[in-house]
Amino acid sequence: MTKTTASVAARPVLGARAVNRATLARRLLLRRAPLSARAAVEHLLGLQAQHVQPPYLALAARLDGFTPGELSGLLADREVVRIVTLRSTPHAHTADDCLALRPLVQPARTRELTQFRTGLAGVDLDRLAALARDLVESAPRTMGQLREALRGTWPDAAPQALGVAARCLLPLVQVTPRGLWGRSGQVAFTTAEHWLGRTAGPAPDLRDTVLRHLAAYGSASVQDMQTWAGLTRLRAAFEQLRPGLLTFRDENGVELFDRPDAPRPGPDTPAPPRFLPEFDNLLLSHADRARVVPAHLKGRNARGNQAHRTLLADGFLAGLWKPDGDTLVVRPFAELTRAQRQEVADEGLRMMTVLHPGTPYTVRFGPITAR
Repeated sequence: MTKTTASVAARPVLGARAVNRATLARRLLLRRAPLSARAAVEHLLGLQAQHVQPPYLALAARLDGFTPGELSGLLADREVVRIVTLRSTPHAHTADDCLALRPLVQPARTRELTQFRTGLAGVDLDRLAALARDLVESAPRTMGQLREALRGTWPDAAPQALGVAARCLLPLVQVTPRGLWGRSGQVAFTTAEHWLGRTAGPAPDLRDTVLRHLAAYGSASVQDMQTWAGLTRLRAAFEQLRPGLLTFRDENGVELFDRPDAPRPGPDTPAPPRFLPEFDNLLLSHADRARVVPAHLKGRNARGNQAHRTLLADGFLAGLWKPDGDTLVVRPFAELTRAQRQEVADEGLRMMTVLHPGTPYTVRFGPITAR
């Protein structure tokens, strides 16, 4: 046994339920938090925003007193923006985090371009970035419009590759009314600097982001943060912080880091049912998703690249849900007790009342979903 292996083996063990409860506490899912929408978006380090509704659903599950108009107002006032950051997917971030986190993950976005080398043969990427910036800052452009404009300069390049290059090289935000509650609009882009009226600074000290990540996702391993950010080689930052952190190991022997001041509720802490949107970061941002997804349910929250809206019961993935007119349809993965069904129904009706006040809803339990 090596010295490093022996030192990790000596760490206190956090069992699966303890890791689960710590994660739920950081993700504001053990009890609804009395936070503003802006404060929650900041604490959570952004909300997955591949579609319009998920950020609203995510906050409805987590916040006491939340209304969709609160987040919609933040987007309209440019205090929150939608931008591709983590894992090459759009997230809703505060304006400050947009300008800070995008430079942090820029190496991953630049690395993404290697997948499109053939389609970008002969393309001067610096010139492309400058031209694309001029285009979207003169007027917001849809991705189709941007691709067509760039093809005028590089007619032999692959159109999709030109669009991807612009998105990877520039911090493109989606302009409103896209993303506003109850509104519709095309996905059109401009730069974050142009939209916010200020320039991005240098990437933040990686150690500060590690501490924020642990506050929002811990207890976590180095691999967990790398999965969350889409970055590599983050161990050095953890090692620099090690003297001020607590360390544990999970039941598989993986070393977990945590902040001394962070909540770690006991494994028997009650975890009420929660309805989560598709692509919620709770289910996507750890190298080992077993802290929320039981081994026998691995892969049940998605089909291919399409994620489903998910139900948590006792803190773990327990089923799927979707609205069907004025009915909320819940499809559990296993039989629920009468008390659990009542708790799930109450939580579902509460959520729909938050999102659609004044509209009467009912809850219907569908058949148990087989694989």
